[in-house]
Amino acid sequence: SVEASAPLVPCGRASCEREQNGRMDFHELESRDGLRFVWNAWPSSRLEAARCVVPFAVNTTPIKDVEQMPLVPYPPVLCKQCQSVLNPYAQVDFASKSWLCPFCHARSGFPPQYAGMSENNLPAELFPSYTCIEYTLPQQSDKPPSFLFVVDLCCPSEEEFQNMKDAMKQVLSLLPENAVVGLVSFGTMVHVHELSSPDIMRSYVFQGNVEPDFNEVQTQLGLLGLQGRQRQTETMGSSRFLMPISECEFVFESIMDELQADAFPVANGSRPRRSTGAAVGVATALLEGTLQGIGTRIMVFTAGPCTNGPGRCVSTDLSEPIRTHQDFEKGSMKVFRNAVKYYSNIAEKLVSNSHILDVFACSLDQVGIAEMKVCIDATGGVIVLAETFDHDIFRKSLQRIFERDEHDHLKMAFGATLEVACSKEVRVSGALGPCASLNKRNQYVAETETGLGGTSAWKICSLSKSTTLSVIFEVVNQHNNPIPAGQFLVLQFVTKYQHSSGQSRCRVVTAARRWADTASQDLTLGFDQEAAAVVMARLAAFKAEHEESFDVLRWLDRSLIRFVSKFGEFIKDDASSLRLAEQFSLYPQFMFHLRRSQFLQVFNNTPDETSFFRLMLNRETVLSCLVMIQPTLFAYGLDGPPQPVLLDASSVSPDKILLLDTYFMVVVHYGKTVAEWRKAGYHLQEEYATFKELLVAPLADAEGLICERCPVPKLLECDQHGSQARFLLAKLNPSVTHTNQGYGGGEVIFTDDVSLQVFMEHLAKLSTQS
Repeated sequence: SVEASAPLVPCGRASCEREQNGRMDFHELESRDGLRFVWNAWPSSRLEAARCVVPFAVNTTPIKDVEQMPLVPYPPVLCKQCQSVLNPYAQVDFASKSWLCPFCHARSGFPPQYAGMSENNLPAELFPSYTCIEYTLPQQSDKPPSFLFVVDLCCPSEEEFQNMKDAMKQVLSLLPENAVVGLVSFGTMVHVHELSSPDIMRSYVFQGNVEPDFNEVQTQLGLLGLQGRQRQTETMGSSRFLMPISECEFVFESIMDELQADAFPVANGSRPRRSTGAAVGVATALLEGTLQGIGTRIMVFTAGPCTNGPGRCVSTDLSEPIRTHQDFEKGSMKVFRNAVKYYSNIAEKLVSNSHILDVFACSLDQVGIAEMKVCIDATGGVIVLAETFDHDIFRKSLQRIFERDEHDHLKMAFGATLEVACSKEVRVSGALGPCASLNKRNQYVAETETGLGGTSAWKICSLSKSTTLSVIFEVVNQHNNPIPAGQFLVLQFVTKYQHSSGQSRCRVVTAARRWADTASQDLTLGFDQEAAAVVMARLAAFKAEHEESFDVLRWLDRSLIRFVSKFGEFIKDDASSLRLAEQFSLYPQFMFHLRRSQFLQVFNNTPDETSFFRLMLNRETVLSCLVMIQPTLFAYGLDGPPQPVLLDASSVSPDKILLLDTYFMVVVHYGKTVAEWRKAGYHLQEEYATFKELLVAPLADAEGLICERCPVPKLLECDQHGSQARFLLAKLNPSVTHTNQGYGGGEVIFTDDVSLQVFMEHLAKLSTQS
């Protein structure tokens, strides 16, 4: 028999060797394959891993833009036993044309087209530098992107109703000509509109106060035969309800022009009867009967809360306020639980058919996002919260969603699955992100579940270039089974998805990291505190939502104390002796800001807003999530270029302009002196051109931040001591308060919150005690 050749040395392994003598560049590692490891060196036993406190997780951005990533026009080669994909970490026997899987160690043969392969003629997937590679699969979808619009007929005014109609027409102009569209409107009743006849405006009407029966809806729409079998006579091109824009644009716009506000009267002191839940159910049934298994977005445009039928979150009586966080704390959740149960059932249907639910809520009141979140999150949908349908946040976010790439394709992917394979010493505990479990139990699945666990594969109905999931692993190797020095663990992430061009693709990312002795410096040097903060934030938000009566702040504090006790250097019972290595020094600060963030502190936020914040935390990139946890602050002055400053009350100065970026809001704060100069009109005089440039610079930078994000953040300008300056002060470390204002300069913040300094003092005391 011919012995296998030595394994190829891929870039992942080479990079680990190169970085061990200095500080790792985590951003560079992420740019190569879209992976951000919390720990870039792992302890070799379950016991040592448990002592590290922070989970062994990987933040993966499945379809991140990776420079020089090859796109090859053939399907991947799979292991015959575990179905993992051929990669540079496989041992290859060129003589027998076979390879040894690094995960299950089974030997598989190469297909016939690899017959000419040799050490000097390697296929792309074996190149050491191609640990991230994308394959074009033979399955080509002829179905263009599809969108079903579900619009609210209960707008608070005729003007607002017209604004919504104008927004719908704007959407049509943003879509490709071959995009398929449909229309459902709802008020007290739910209407499904036909788009096939330009002469007769015909619609099918369903009751809004009962839960839709899918078979009955599909039968009424003519999508099921008498025996309940789907008709095959209606193709996508001839469907009455879903048609390409090029064939139905005139009819669609005519229907929108003819739409009238809900005809059912609204009594004084009452809310309109709005059947949002029933409309979503009917839309789901329609798509299940027409575009089953084809990536489609249900886009709901609503102007108020659901008050009628399934999914109801409040009654029509205006004297009854909509639920608050205080109601949840008191246990007044019967209506909420019923609505969540309904939307959970809808989510299962949507996920199984690769359909997505987006909600555009344009209202001064809550609309029921908290109830619908389970459905939106499971399908990877978008939430946009605005006050009106002509608000900049709504309009610009809508444009951003339908942006196209350089090939004129929409920047969105559909019907993705993510599968994970790992070395035998490691198991998959779960995932956190906009996904749903596929319940795939195999040798890679851990007994302990974290997040969406019990599986090694997840469904992601909607993907963008920034969609990021956290996959959590567990080291299962026993302490009495040492791993030889120089060994590596290997992880593989396989993402199959439908590109908006209709092409089916498969991206394979394979990464290796070294096993580390906890006594060595490798573990410390490989800790990424930014990635760790994001994973802990997602885990805390998940526990707060899914574990009743869970004290998330207490859990965070205990975890932080254990972490600092493990990795800090100190003399017992001497808090002043505590020292943290550079790799850990910012982590307590991140936890301090996380404790004060809107993800865990629900005061002054509605349940809808909290659901929106947590949903965004659960899906954005590491850098974006870090801005959400600890906002960035820049100071602009006449004495030099903009400078990053501490997120602290001492940074507020009368002669400075501050630019605060919280991700959801961008605040331009004018110091007292600068505001007075601006009000005096100095920037309008030629001799004060420098002052004019000072006023323009932060606004230009703010616009640069806004144009990169979806949904679009709110831009706020305020003056020092003005009422809206509270948005800045709420995010600053309260180092100067009404109780200690004599101890430092800066803005006085009236709060009972402890400052970072006091927080660190208590952390040091508790971490060093015997």
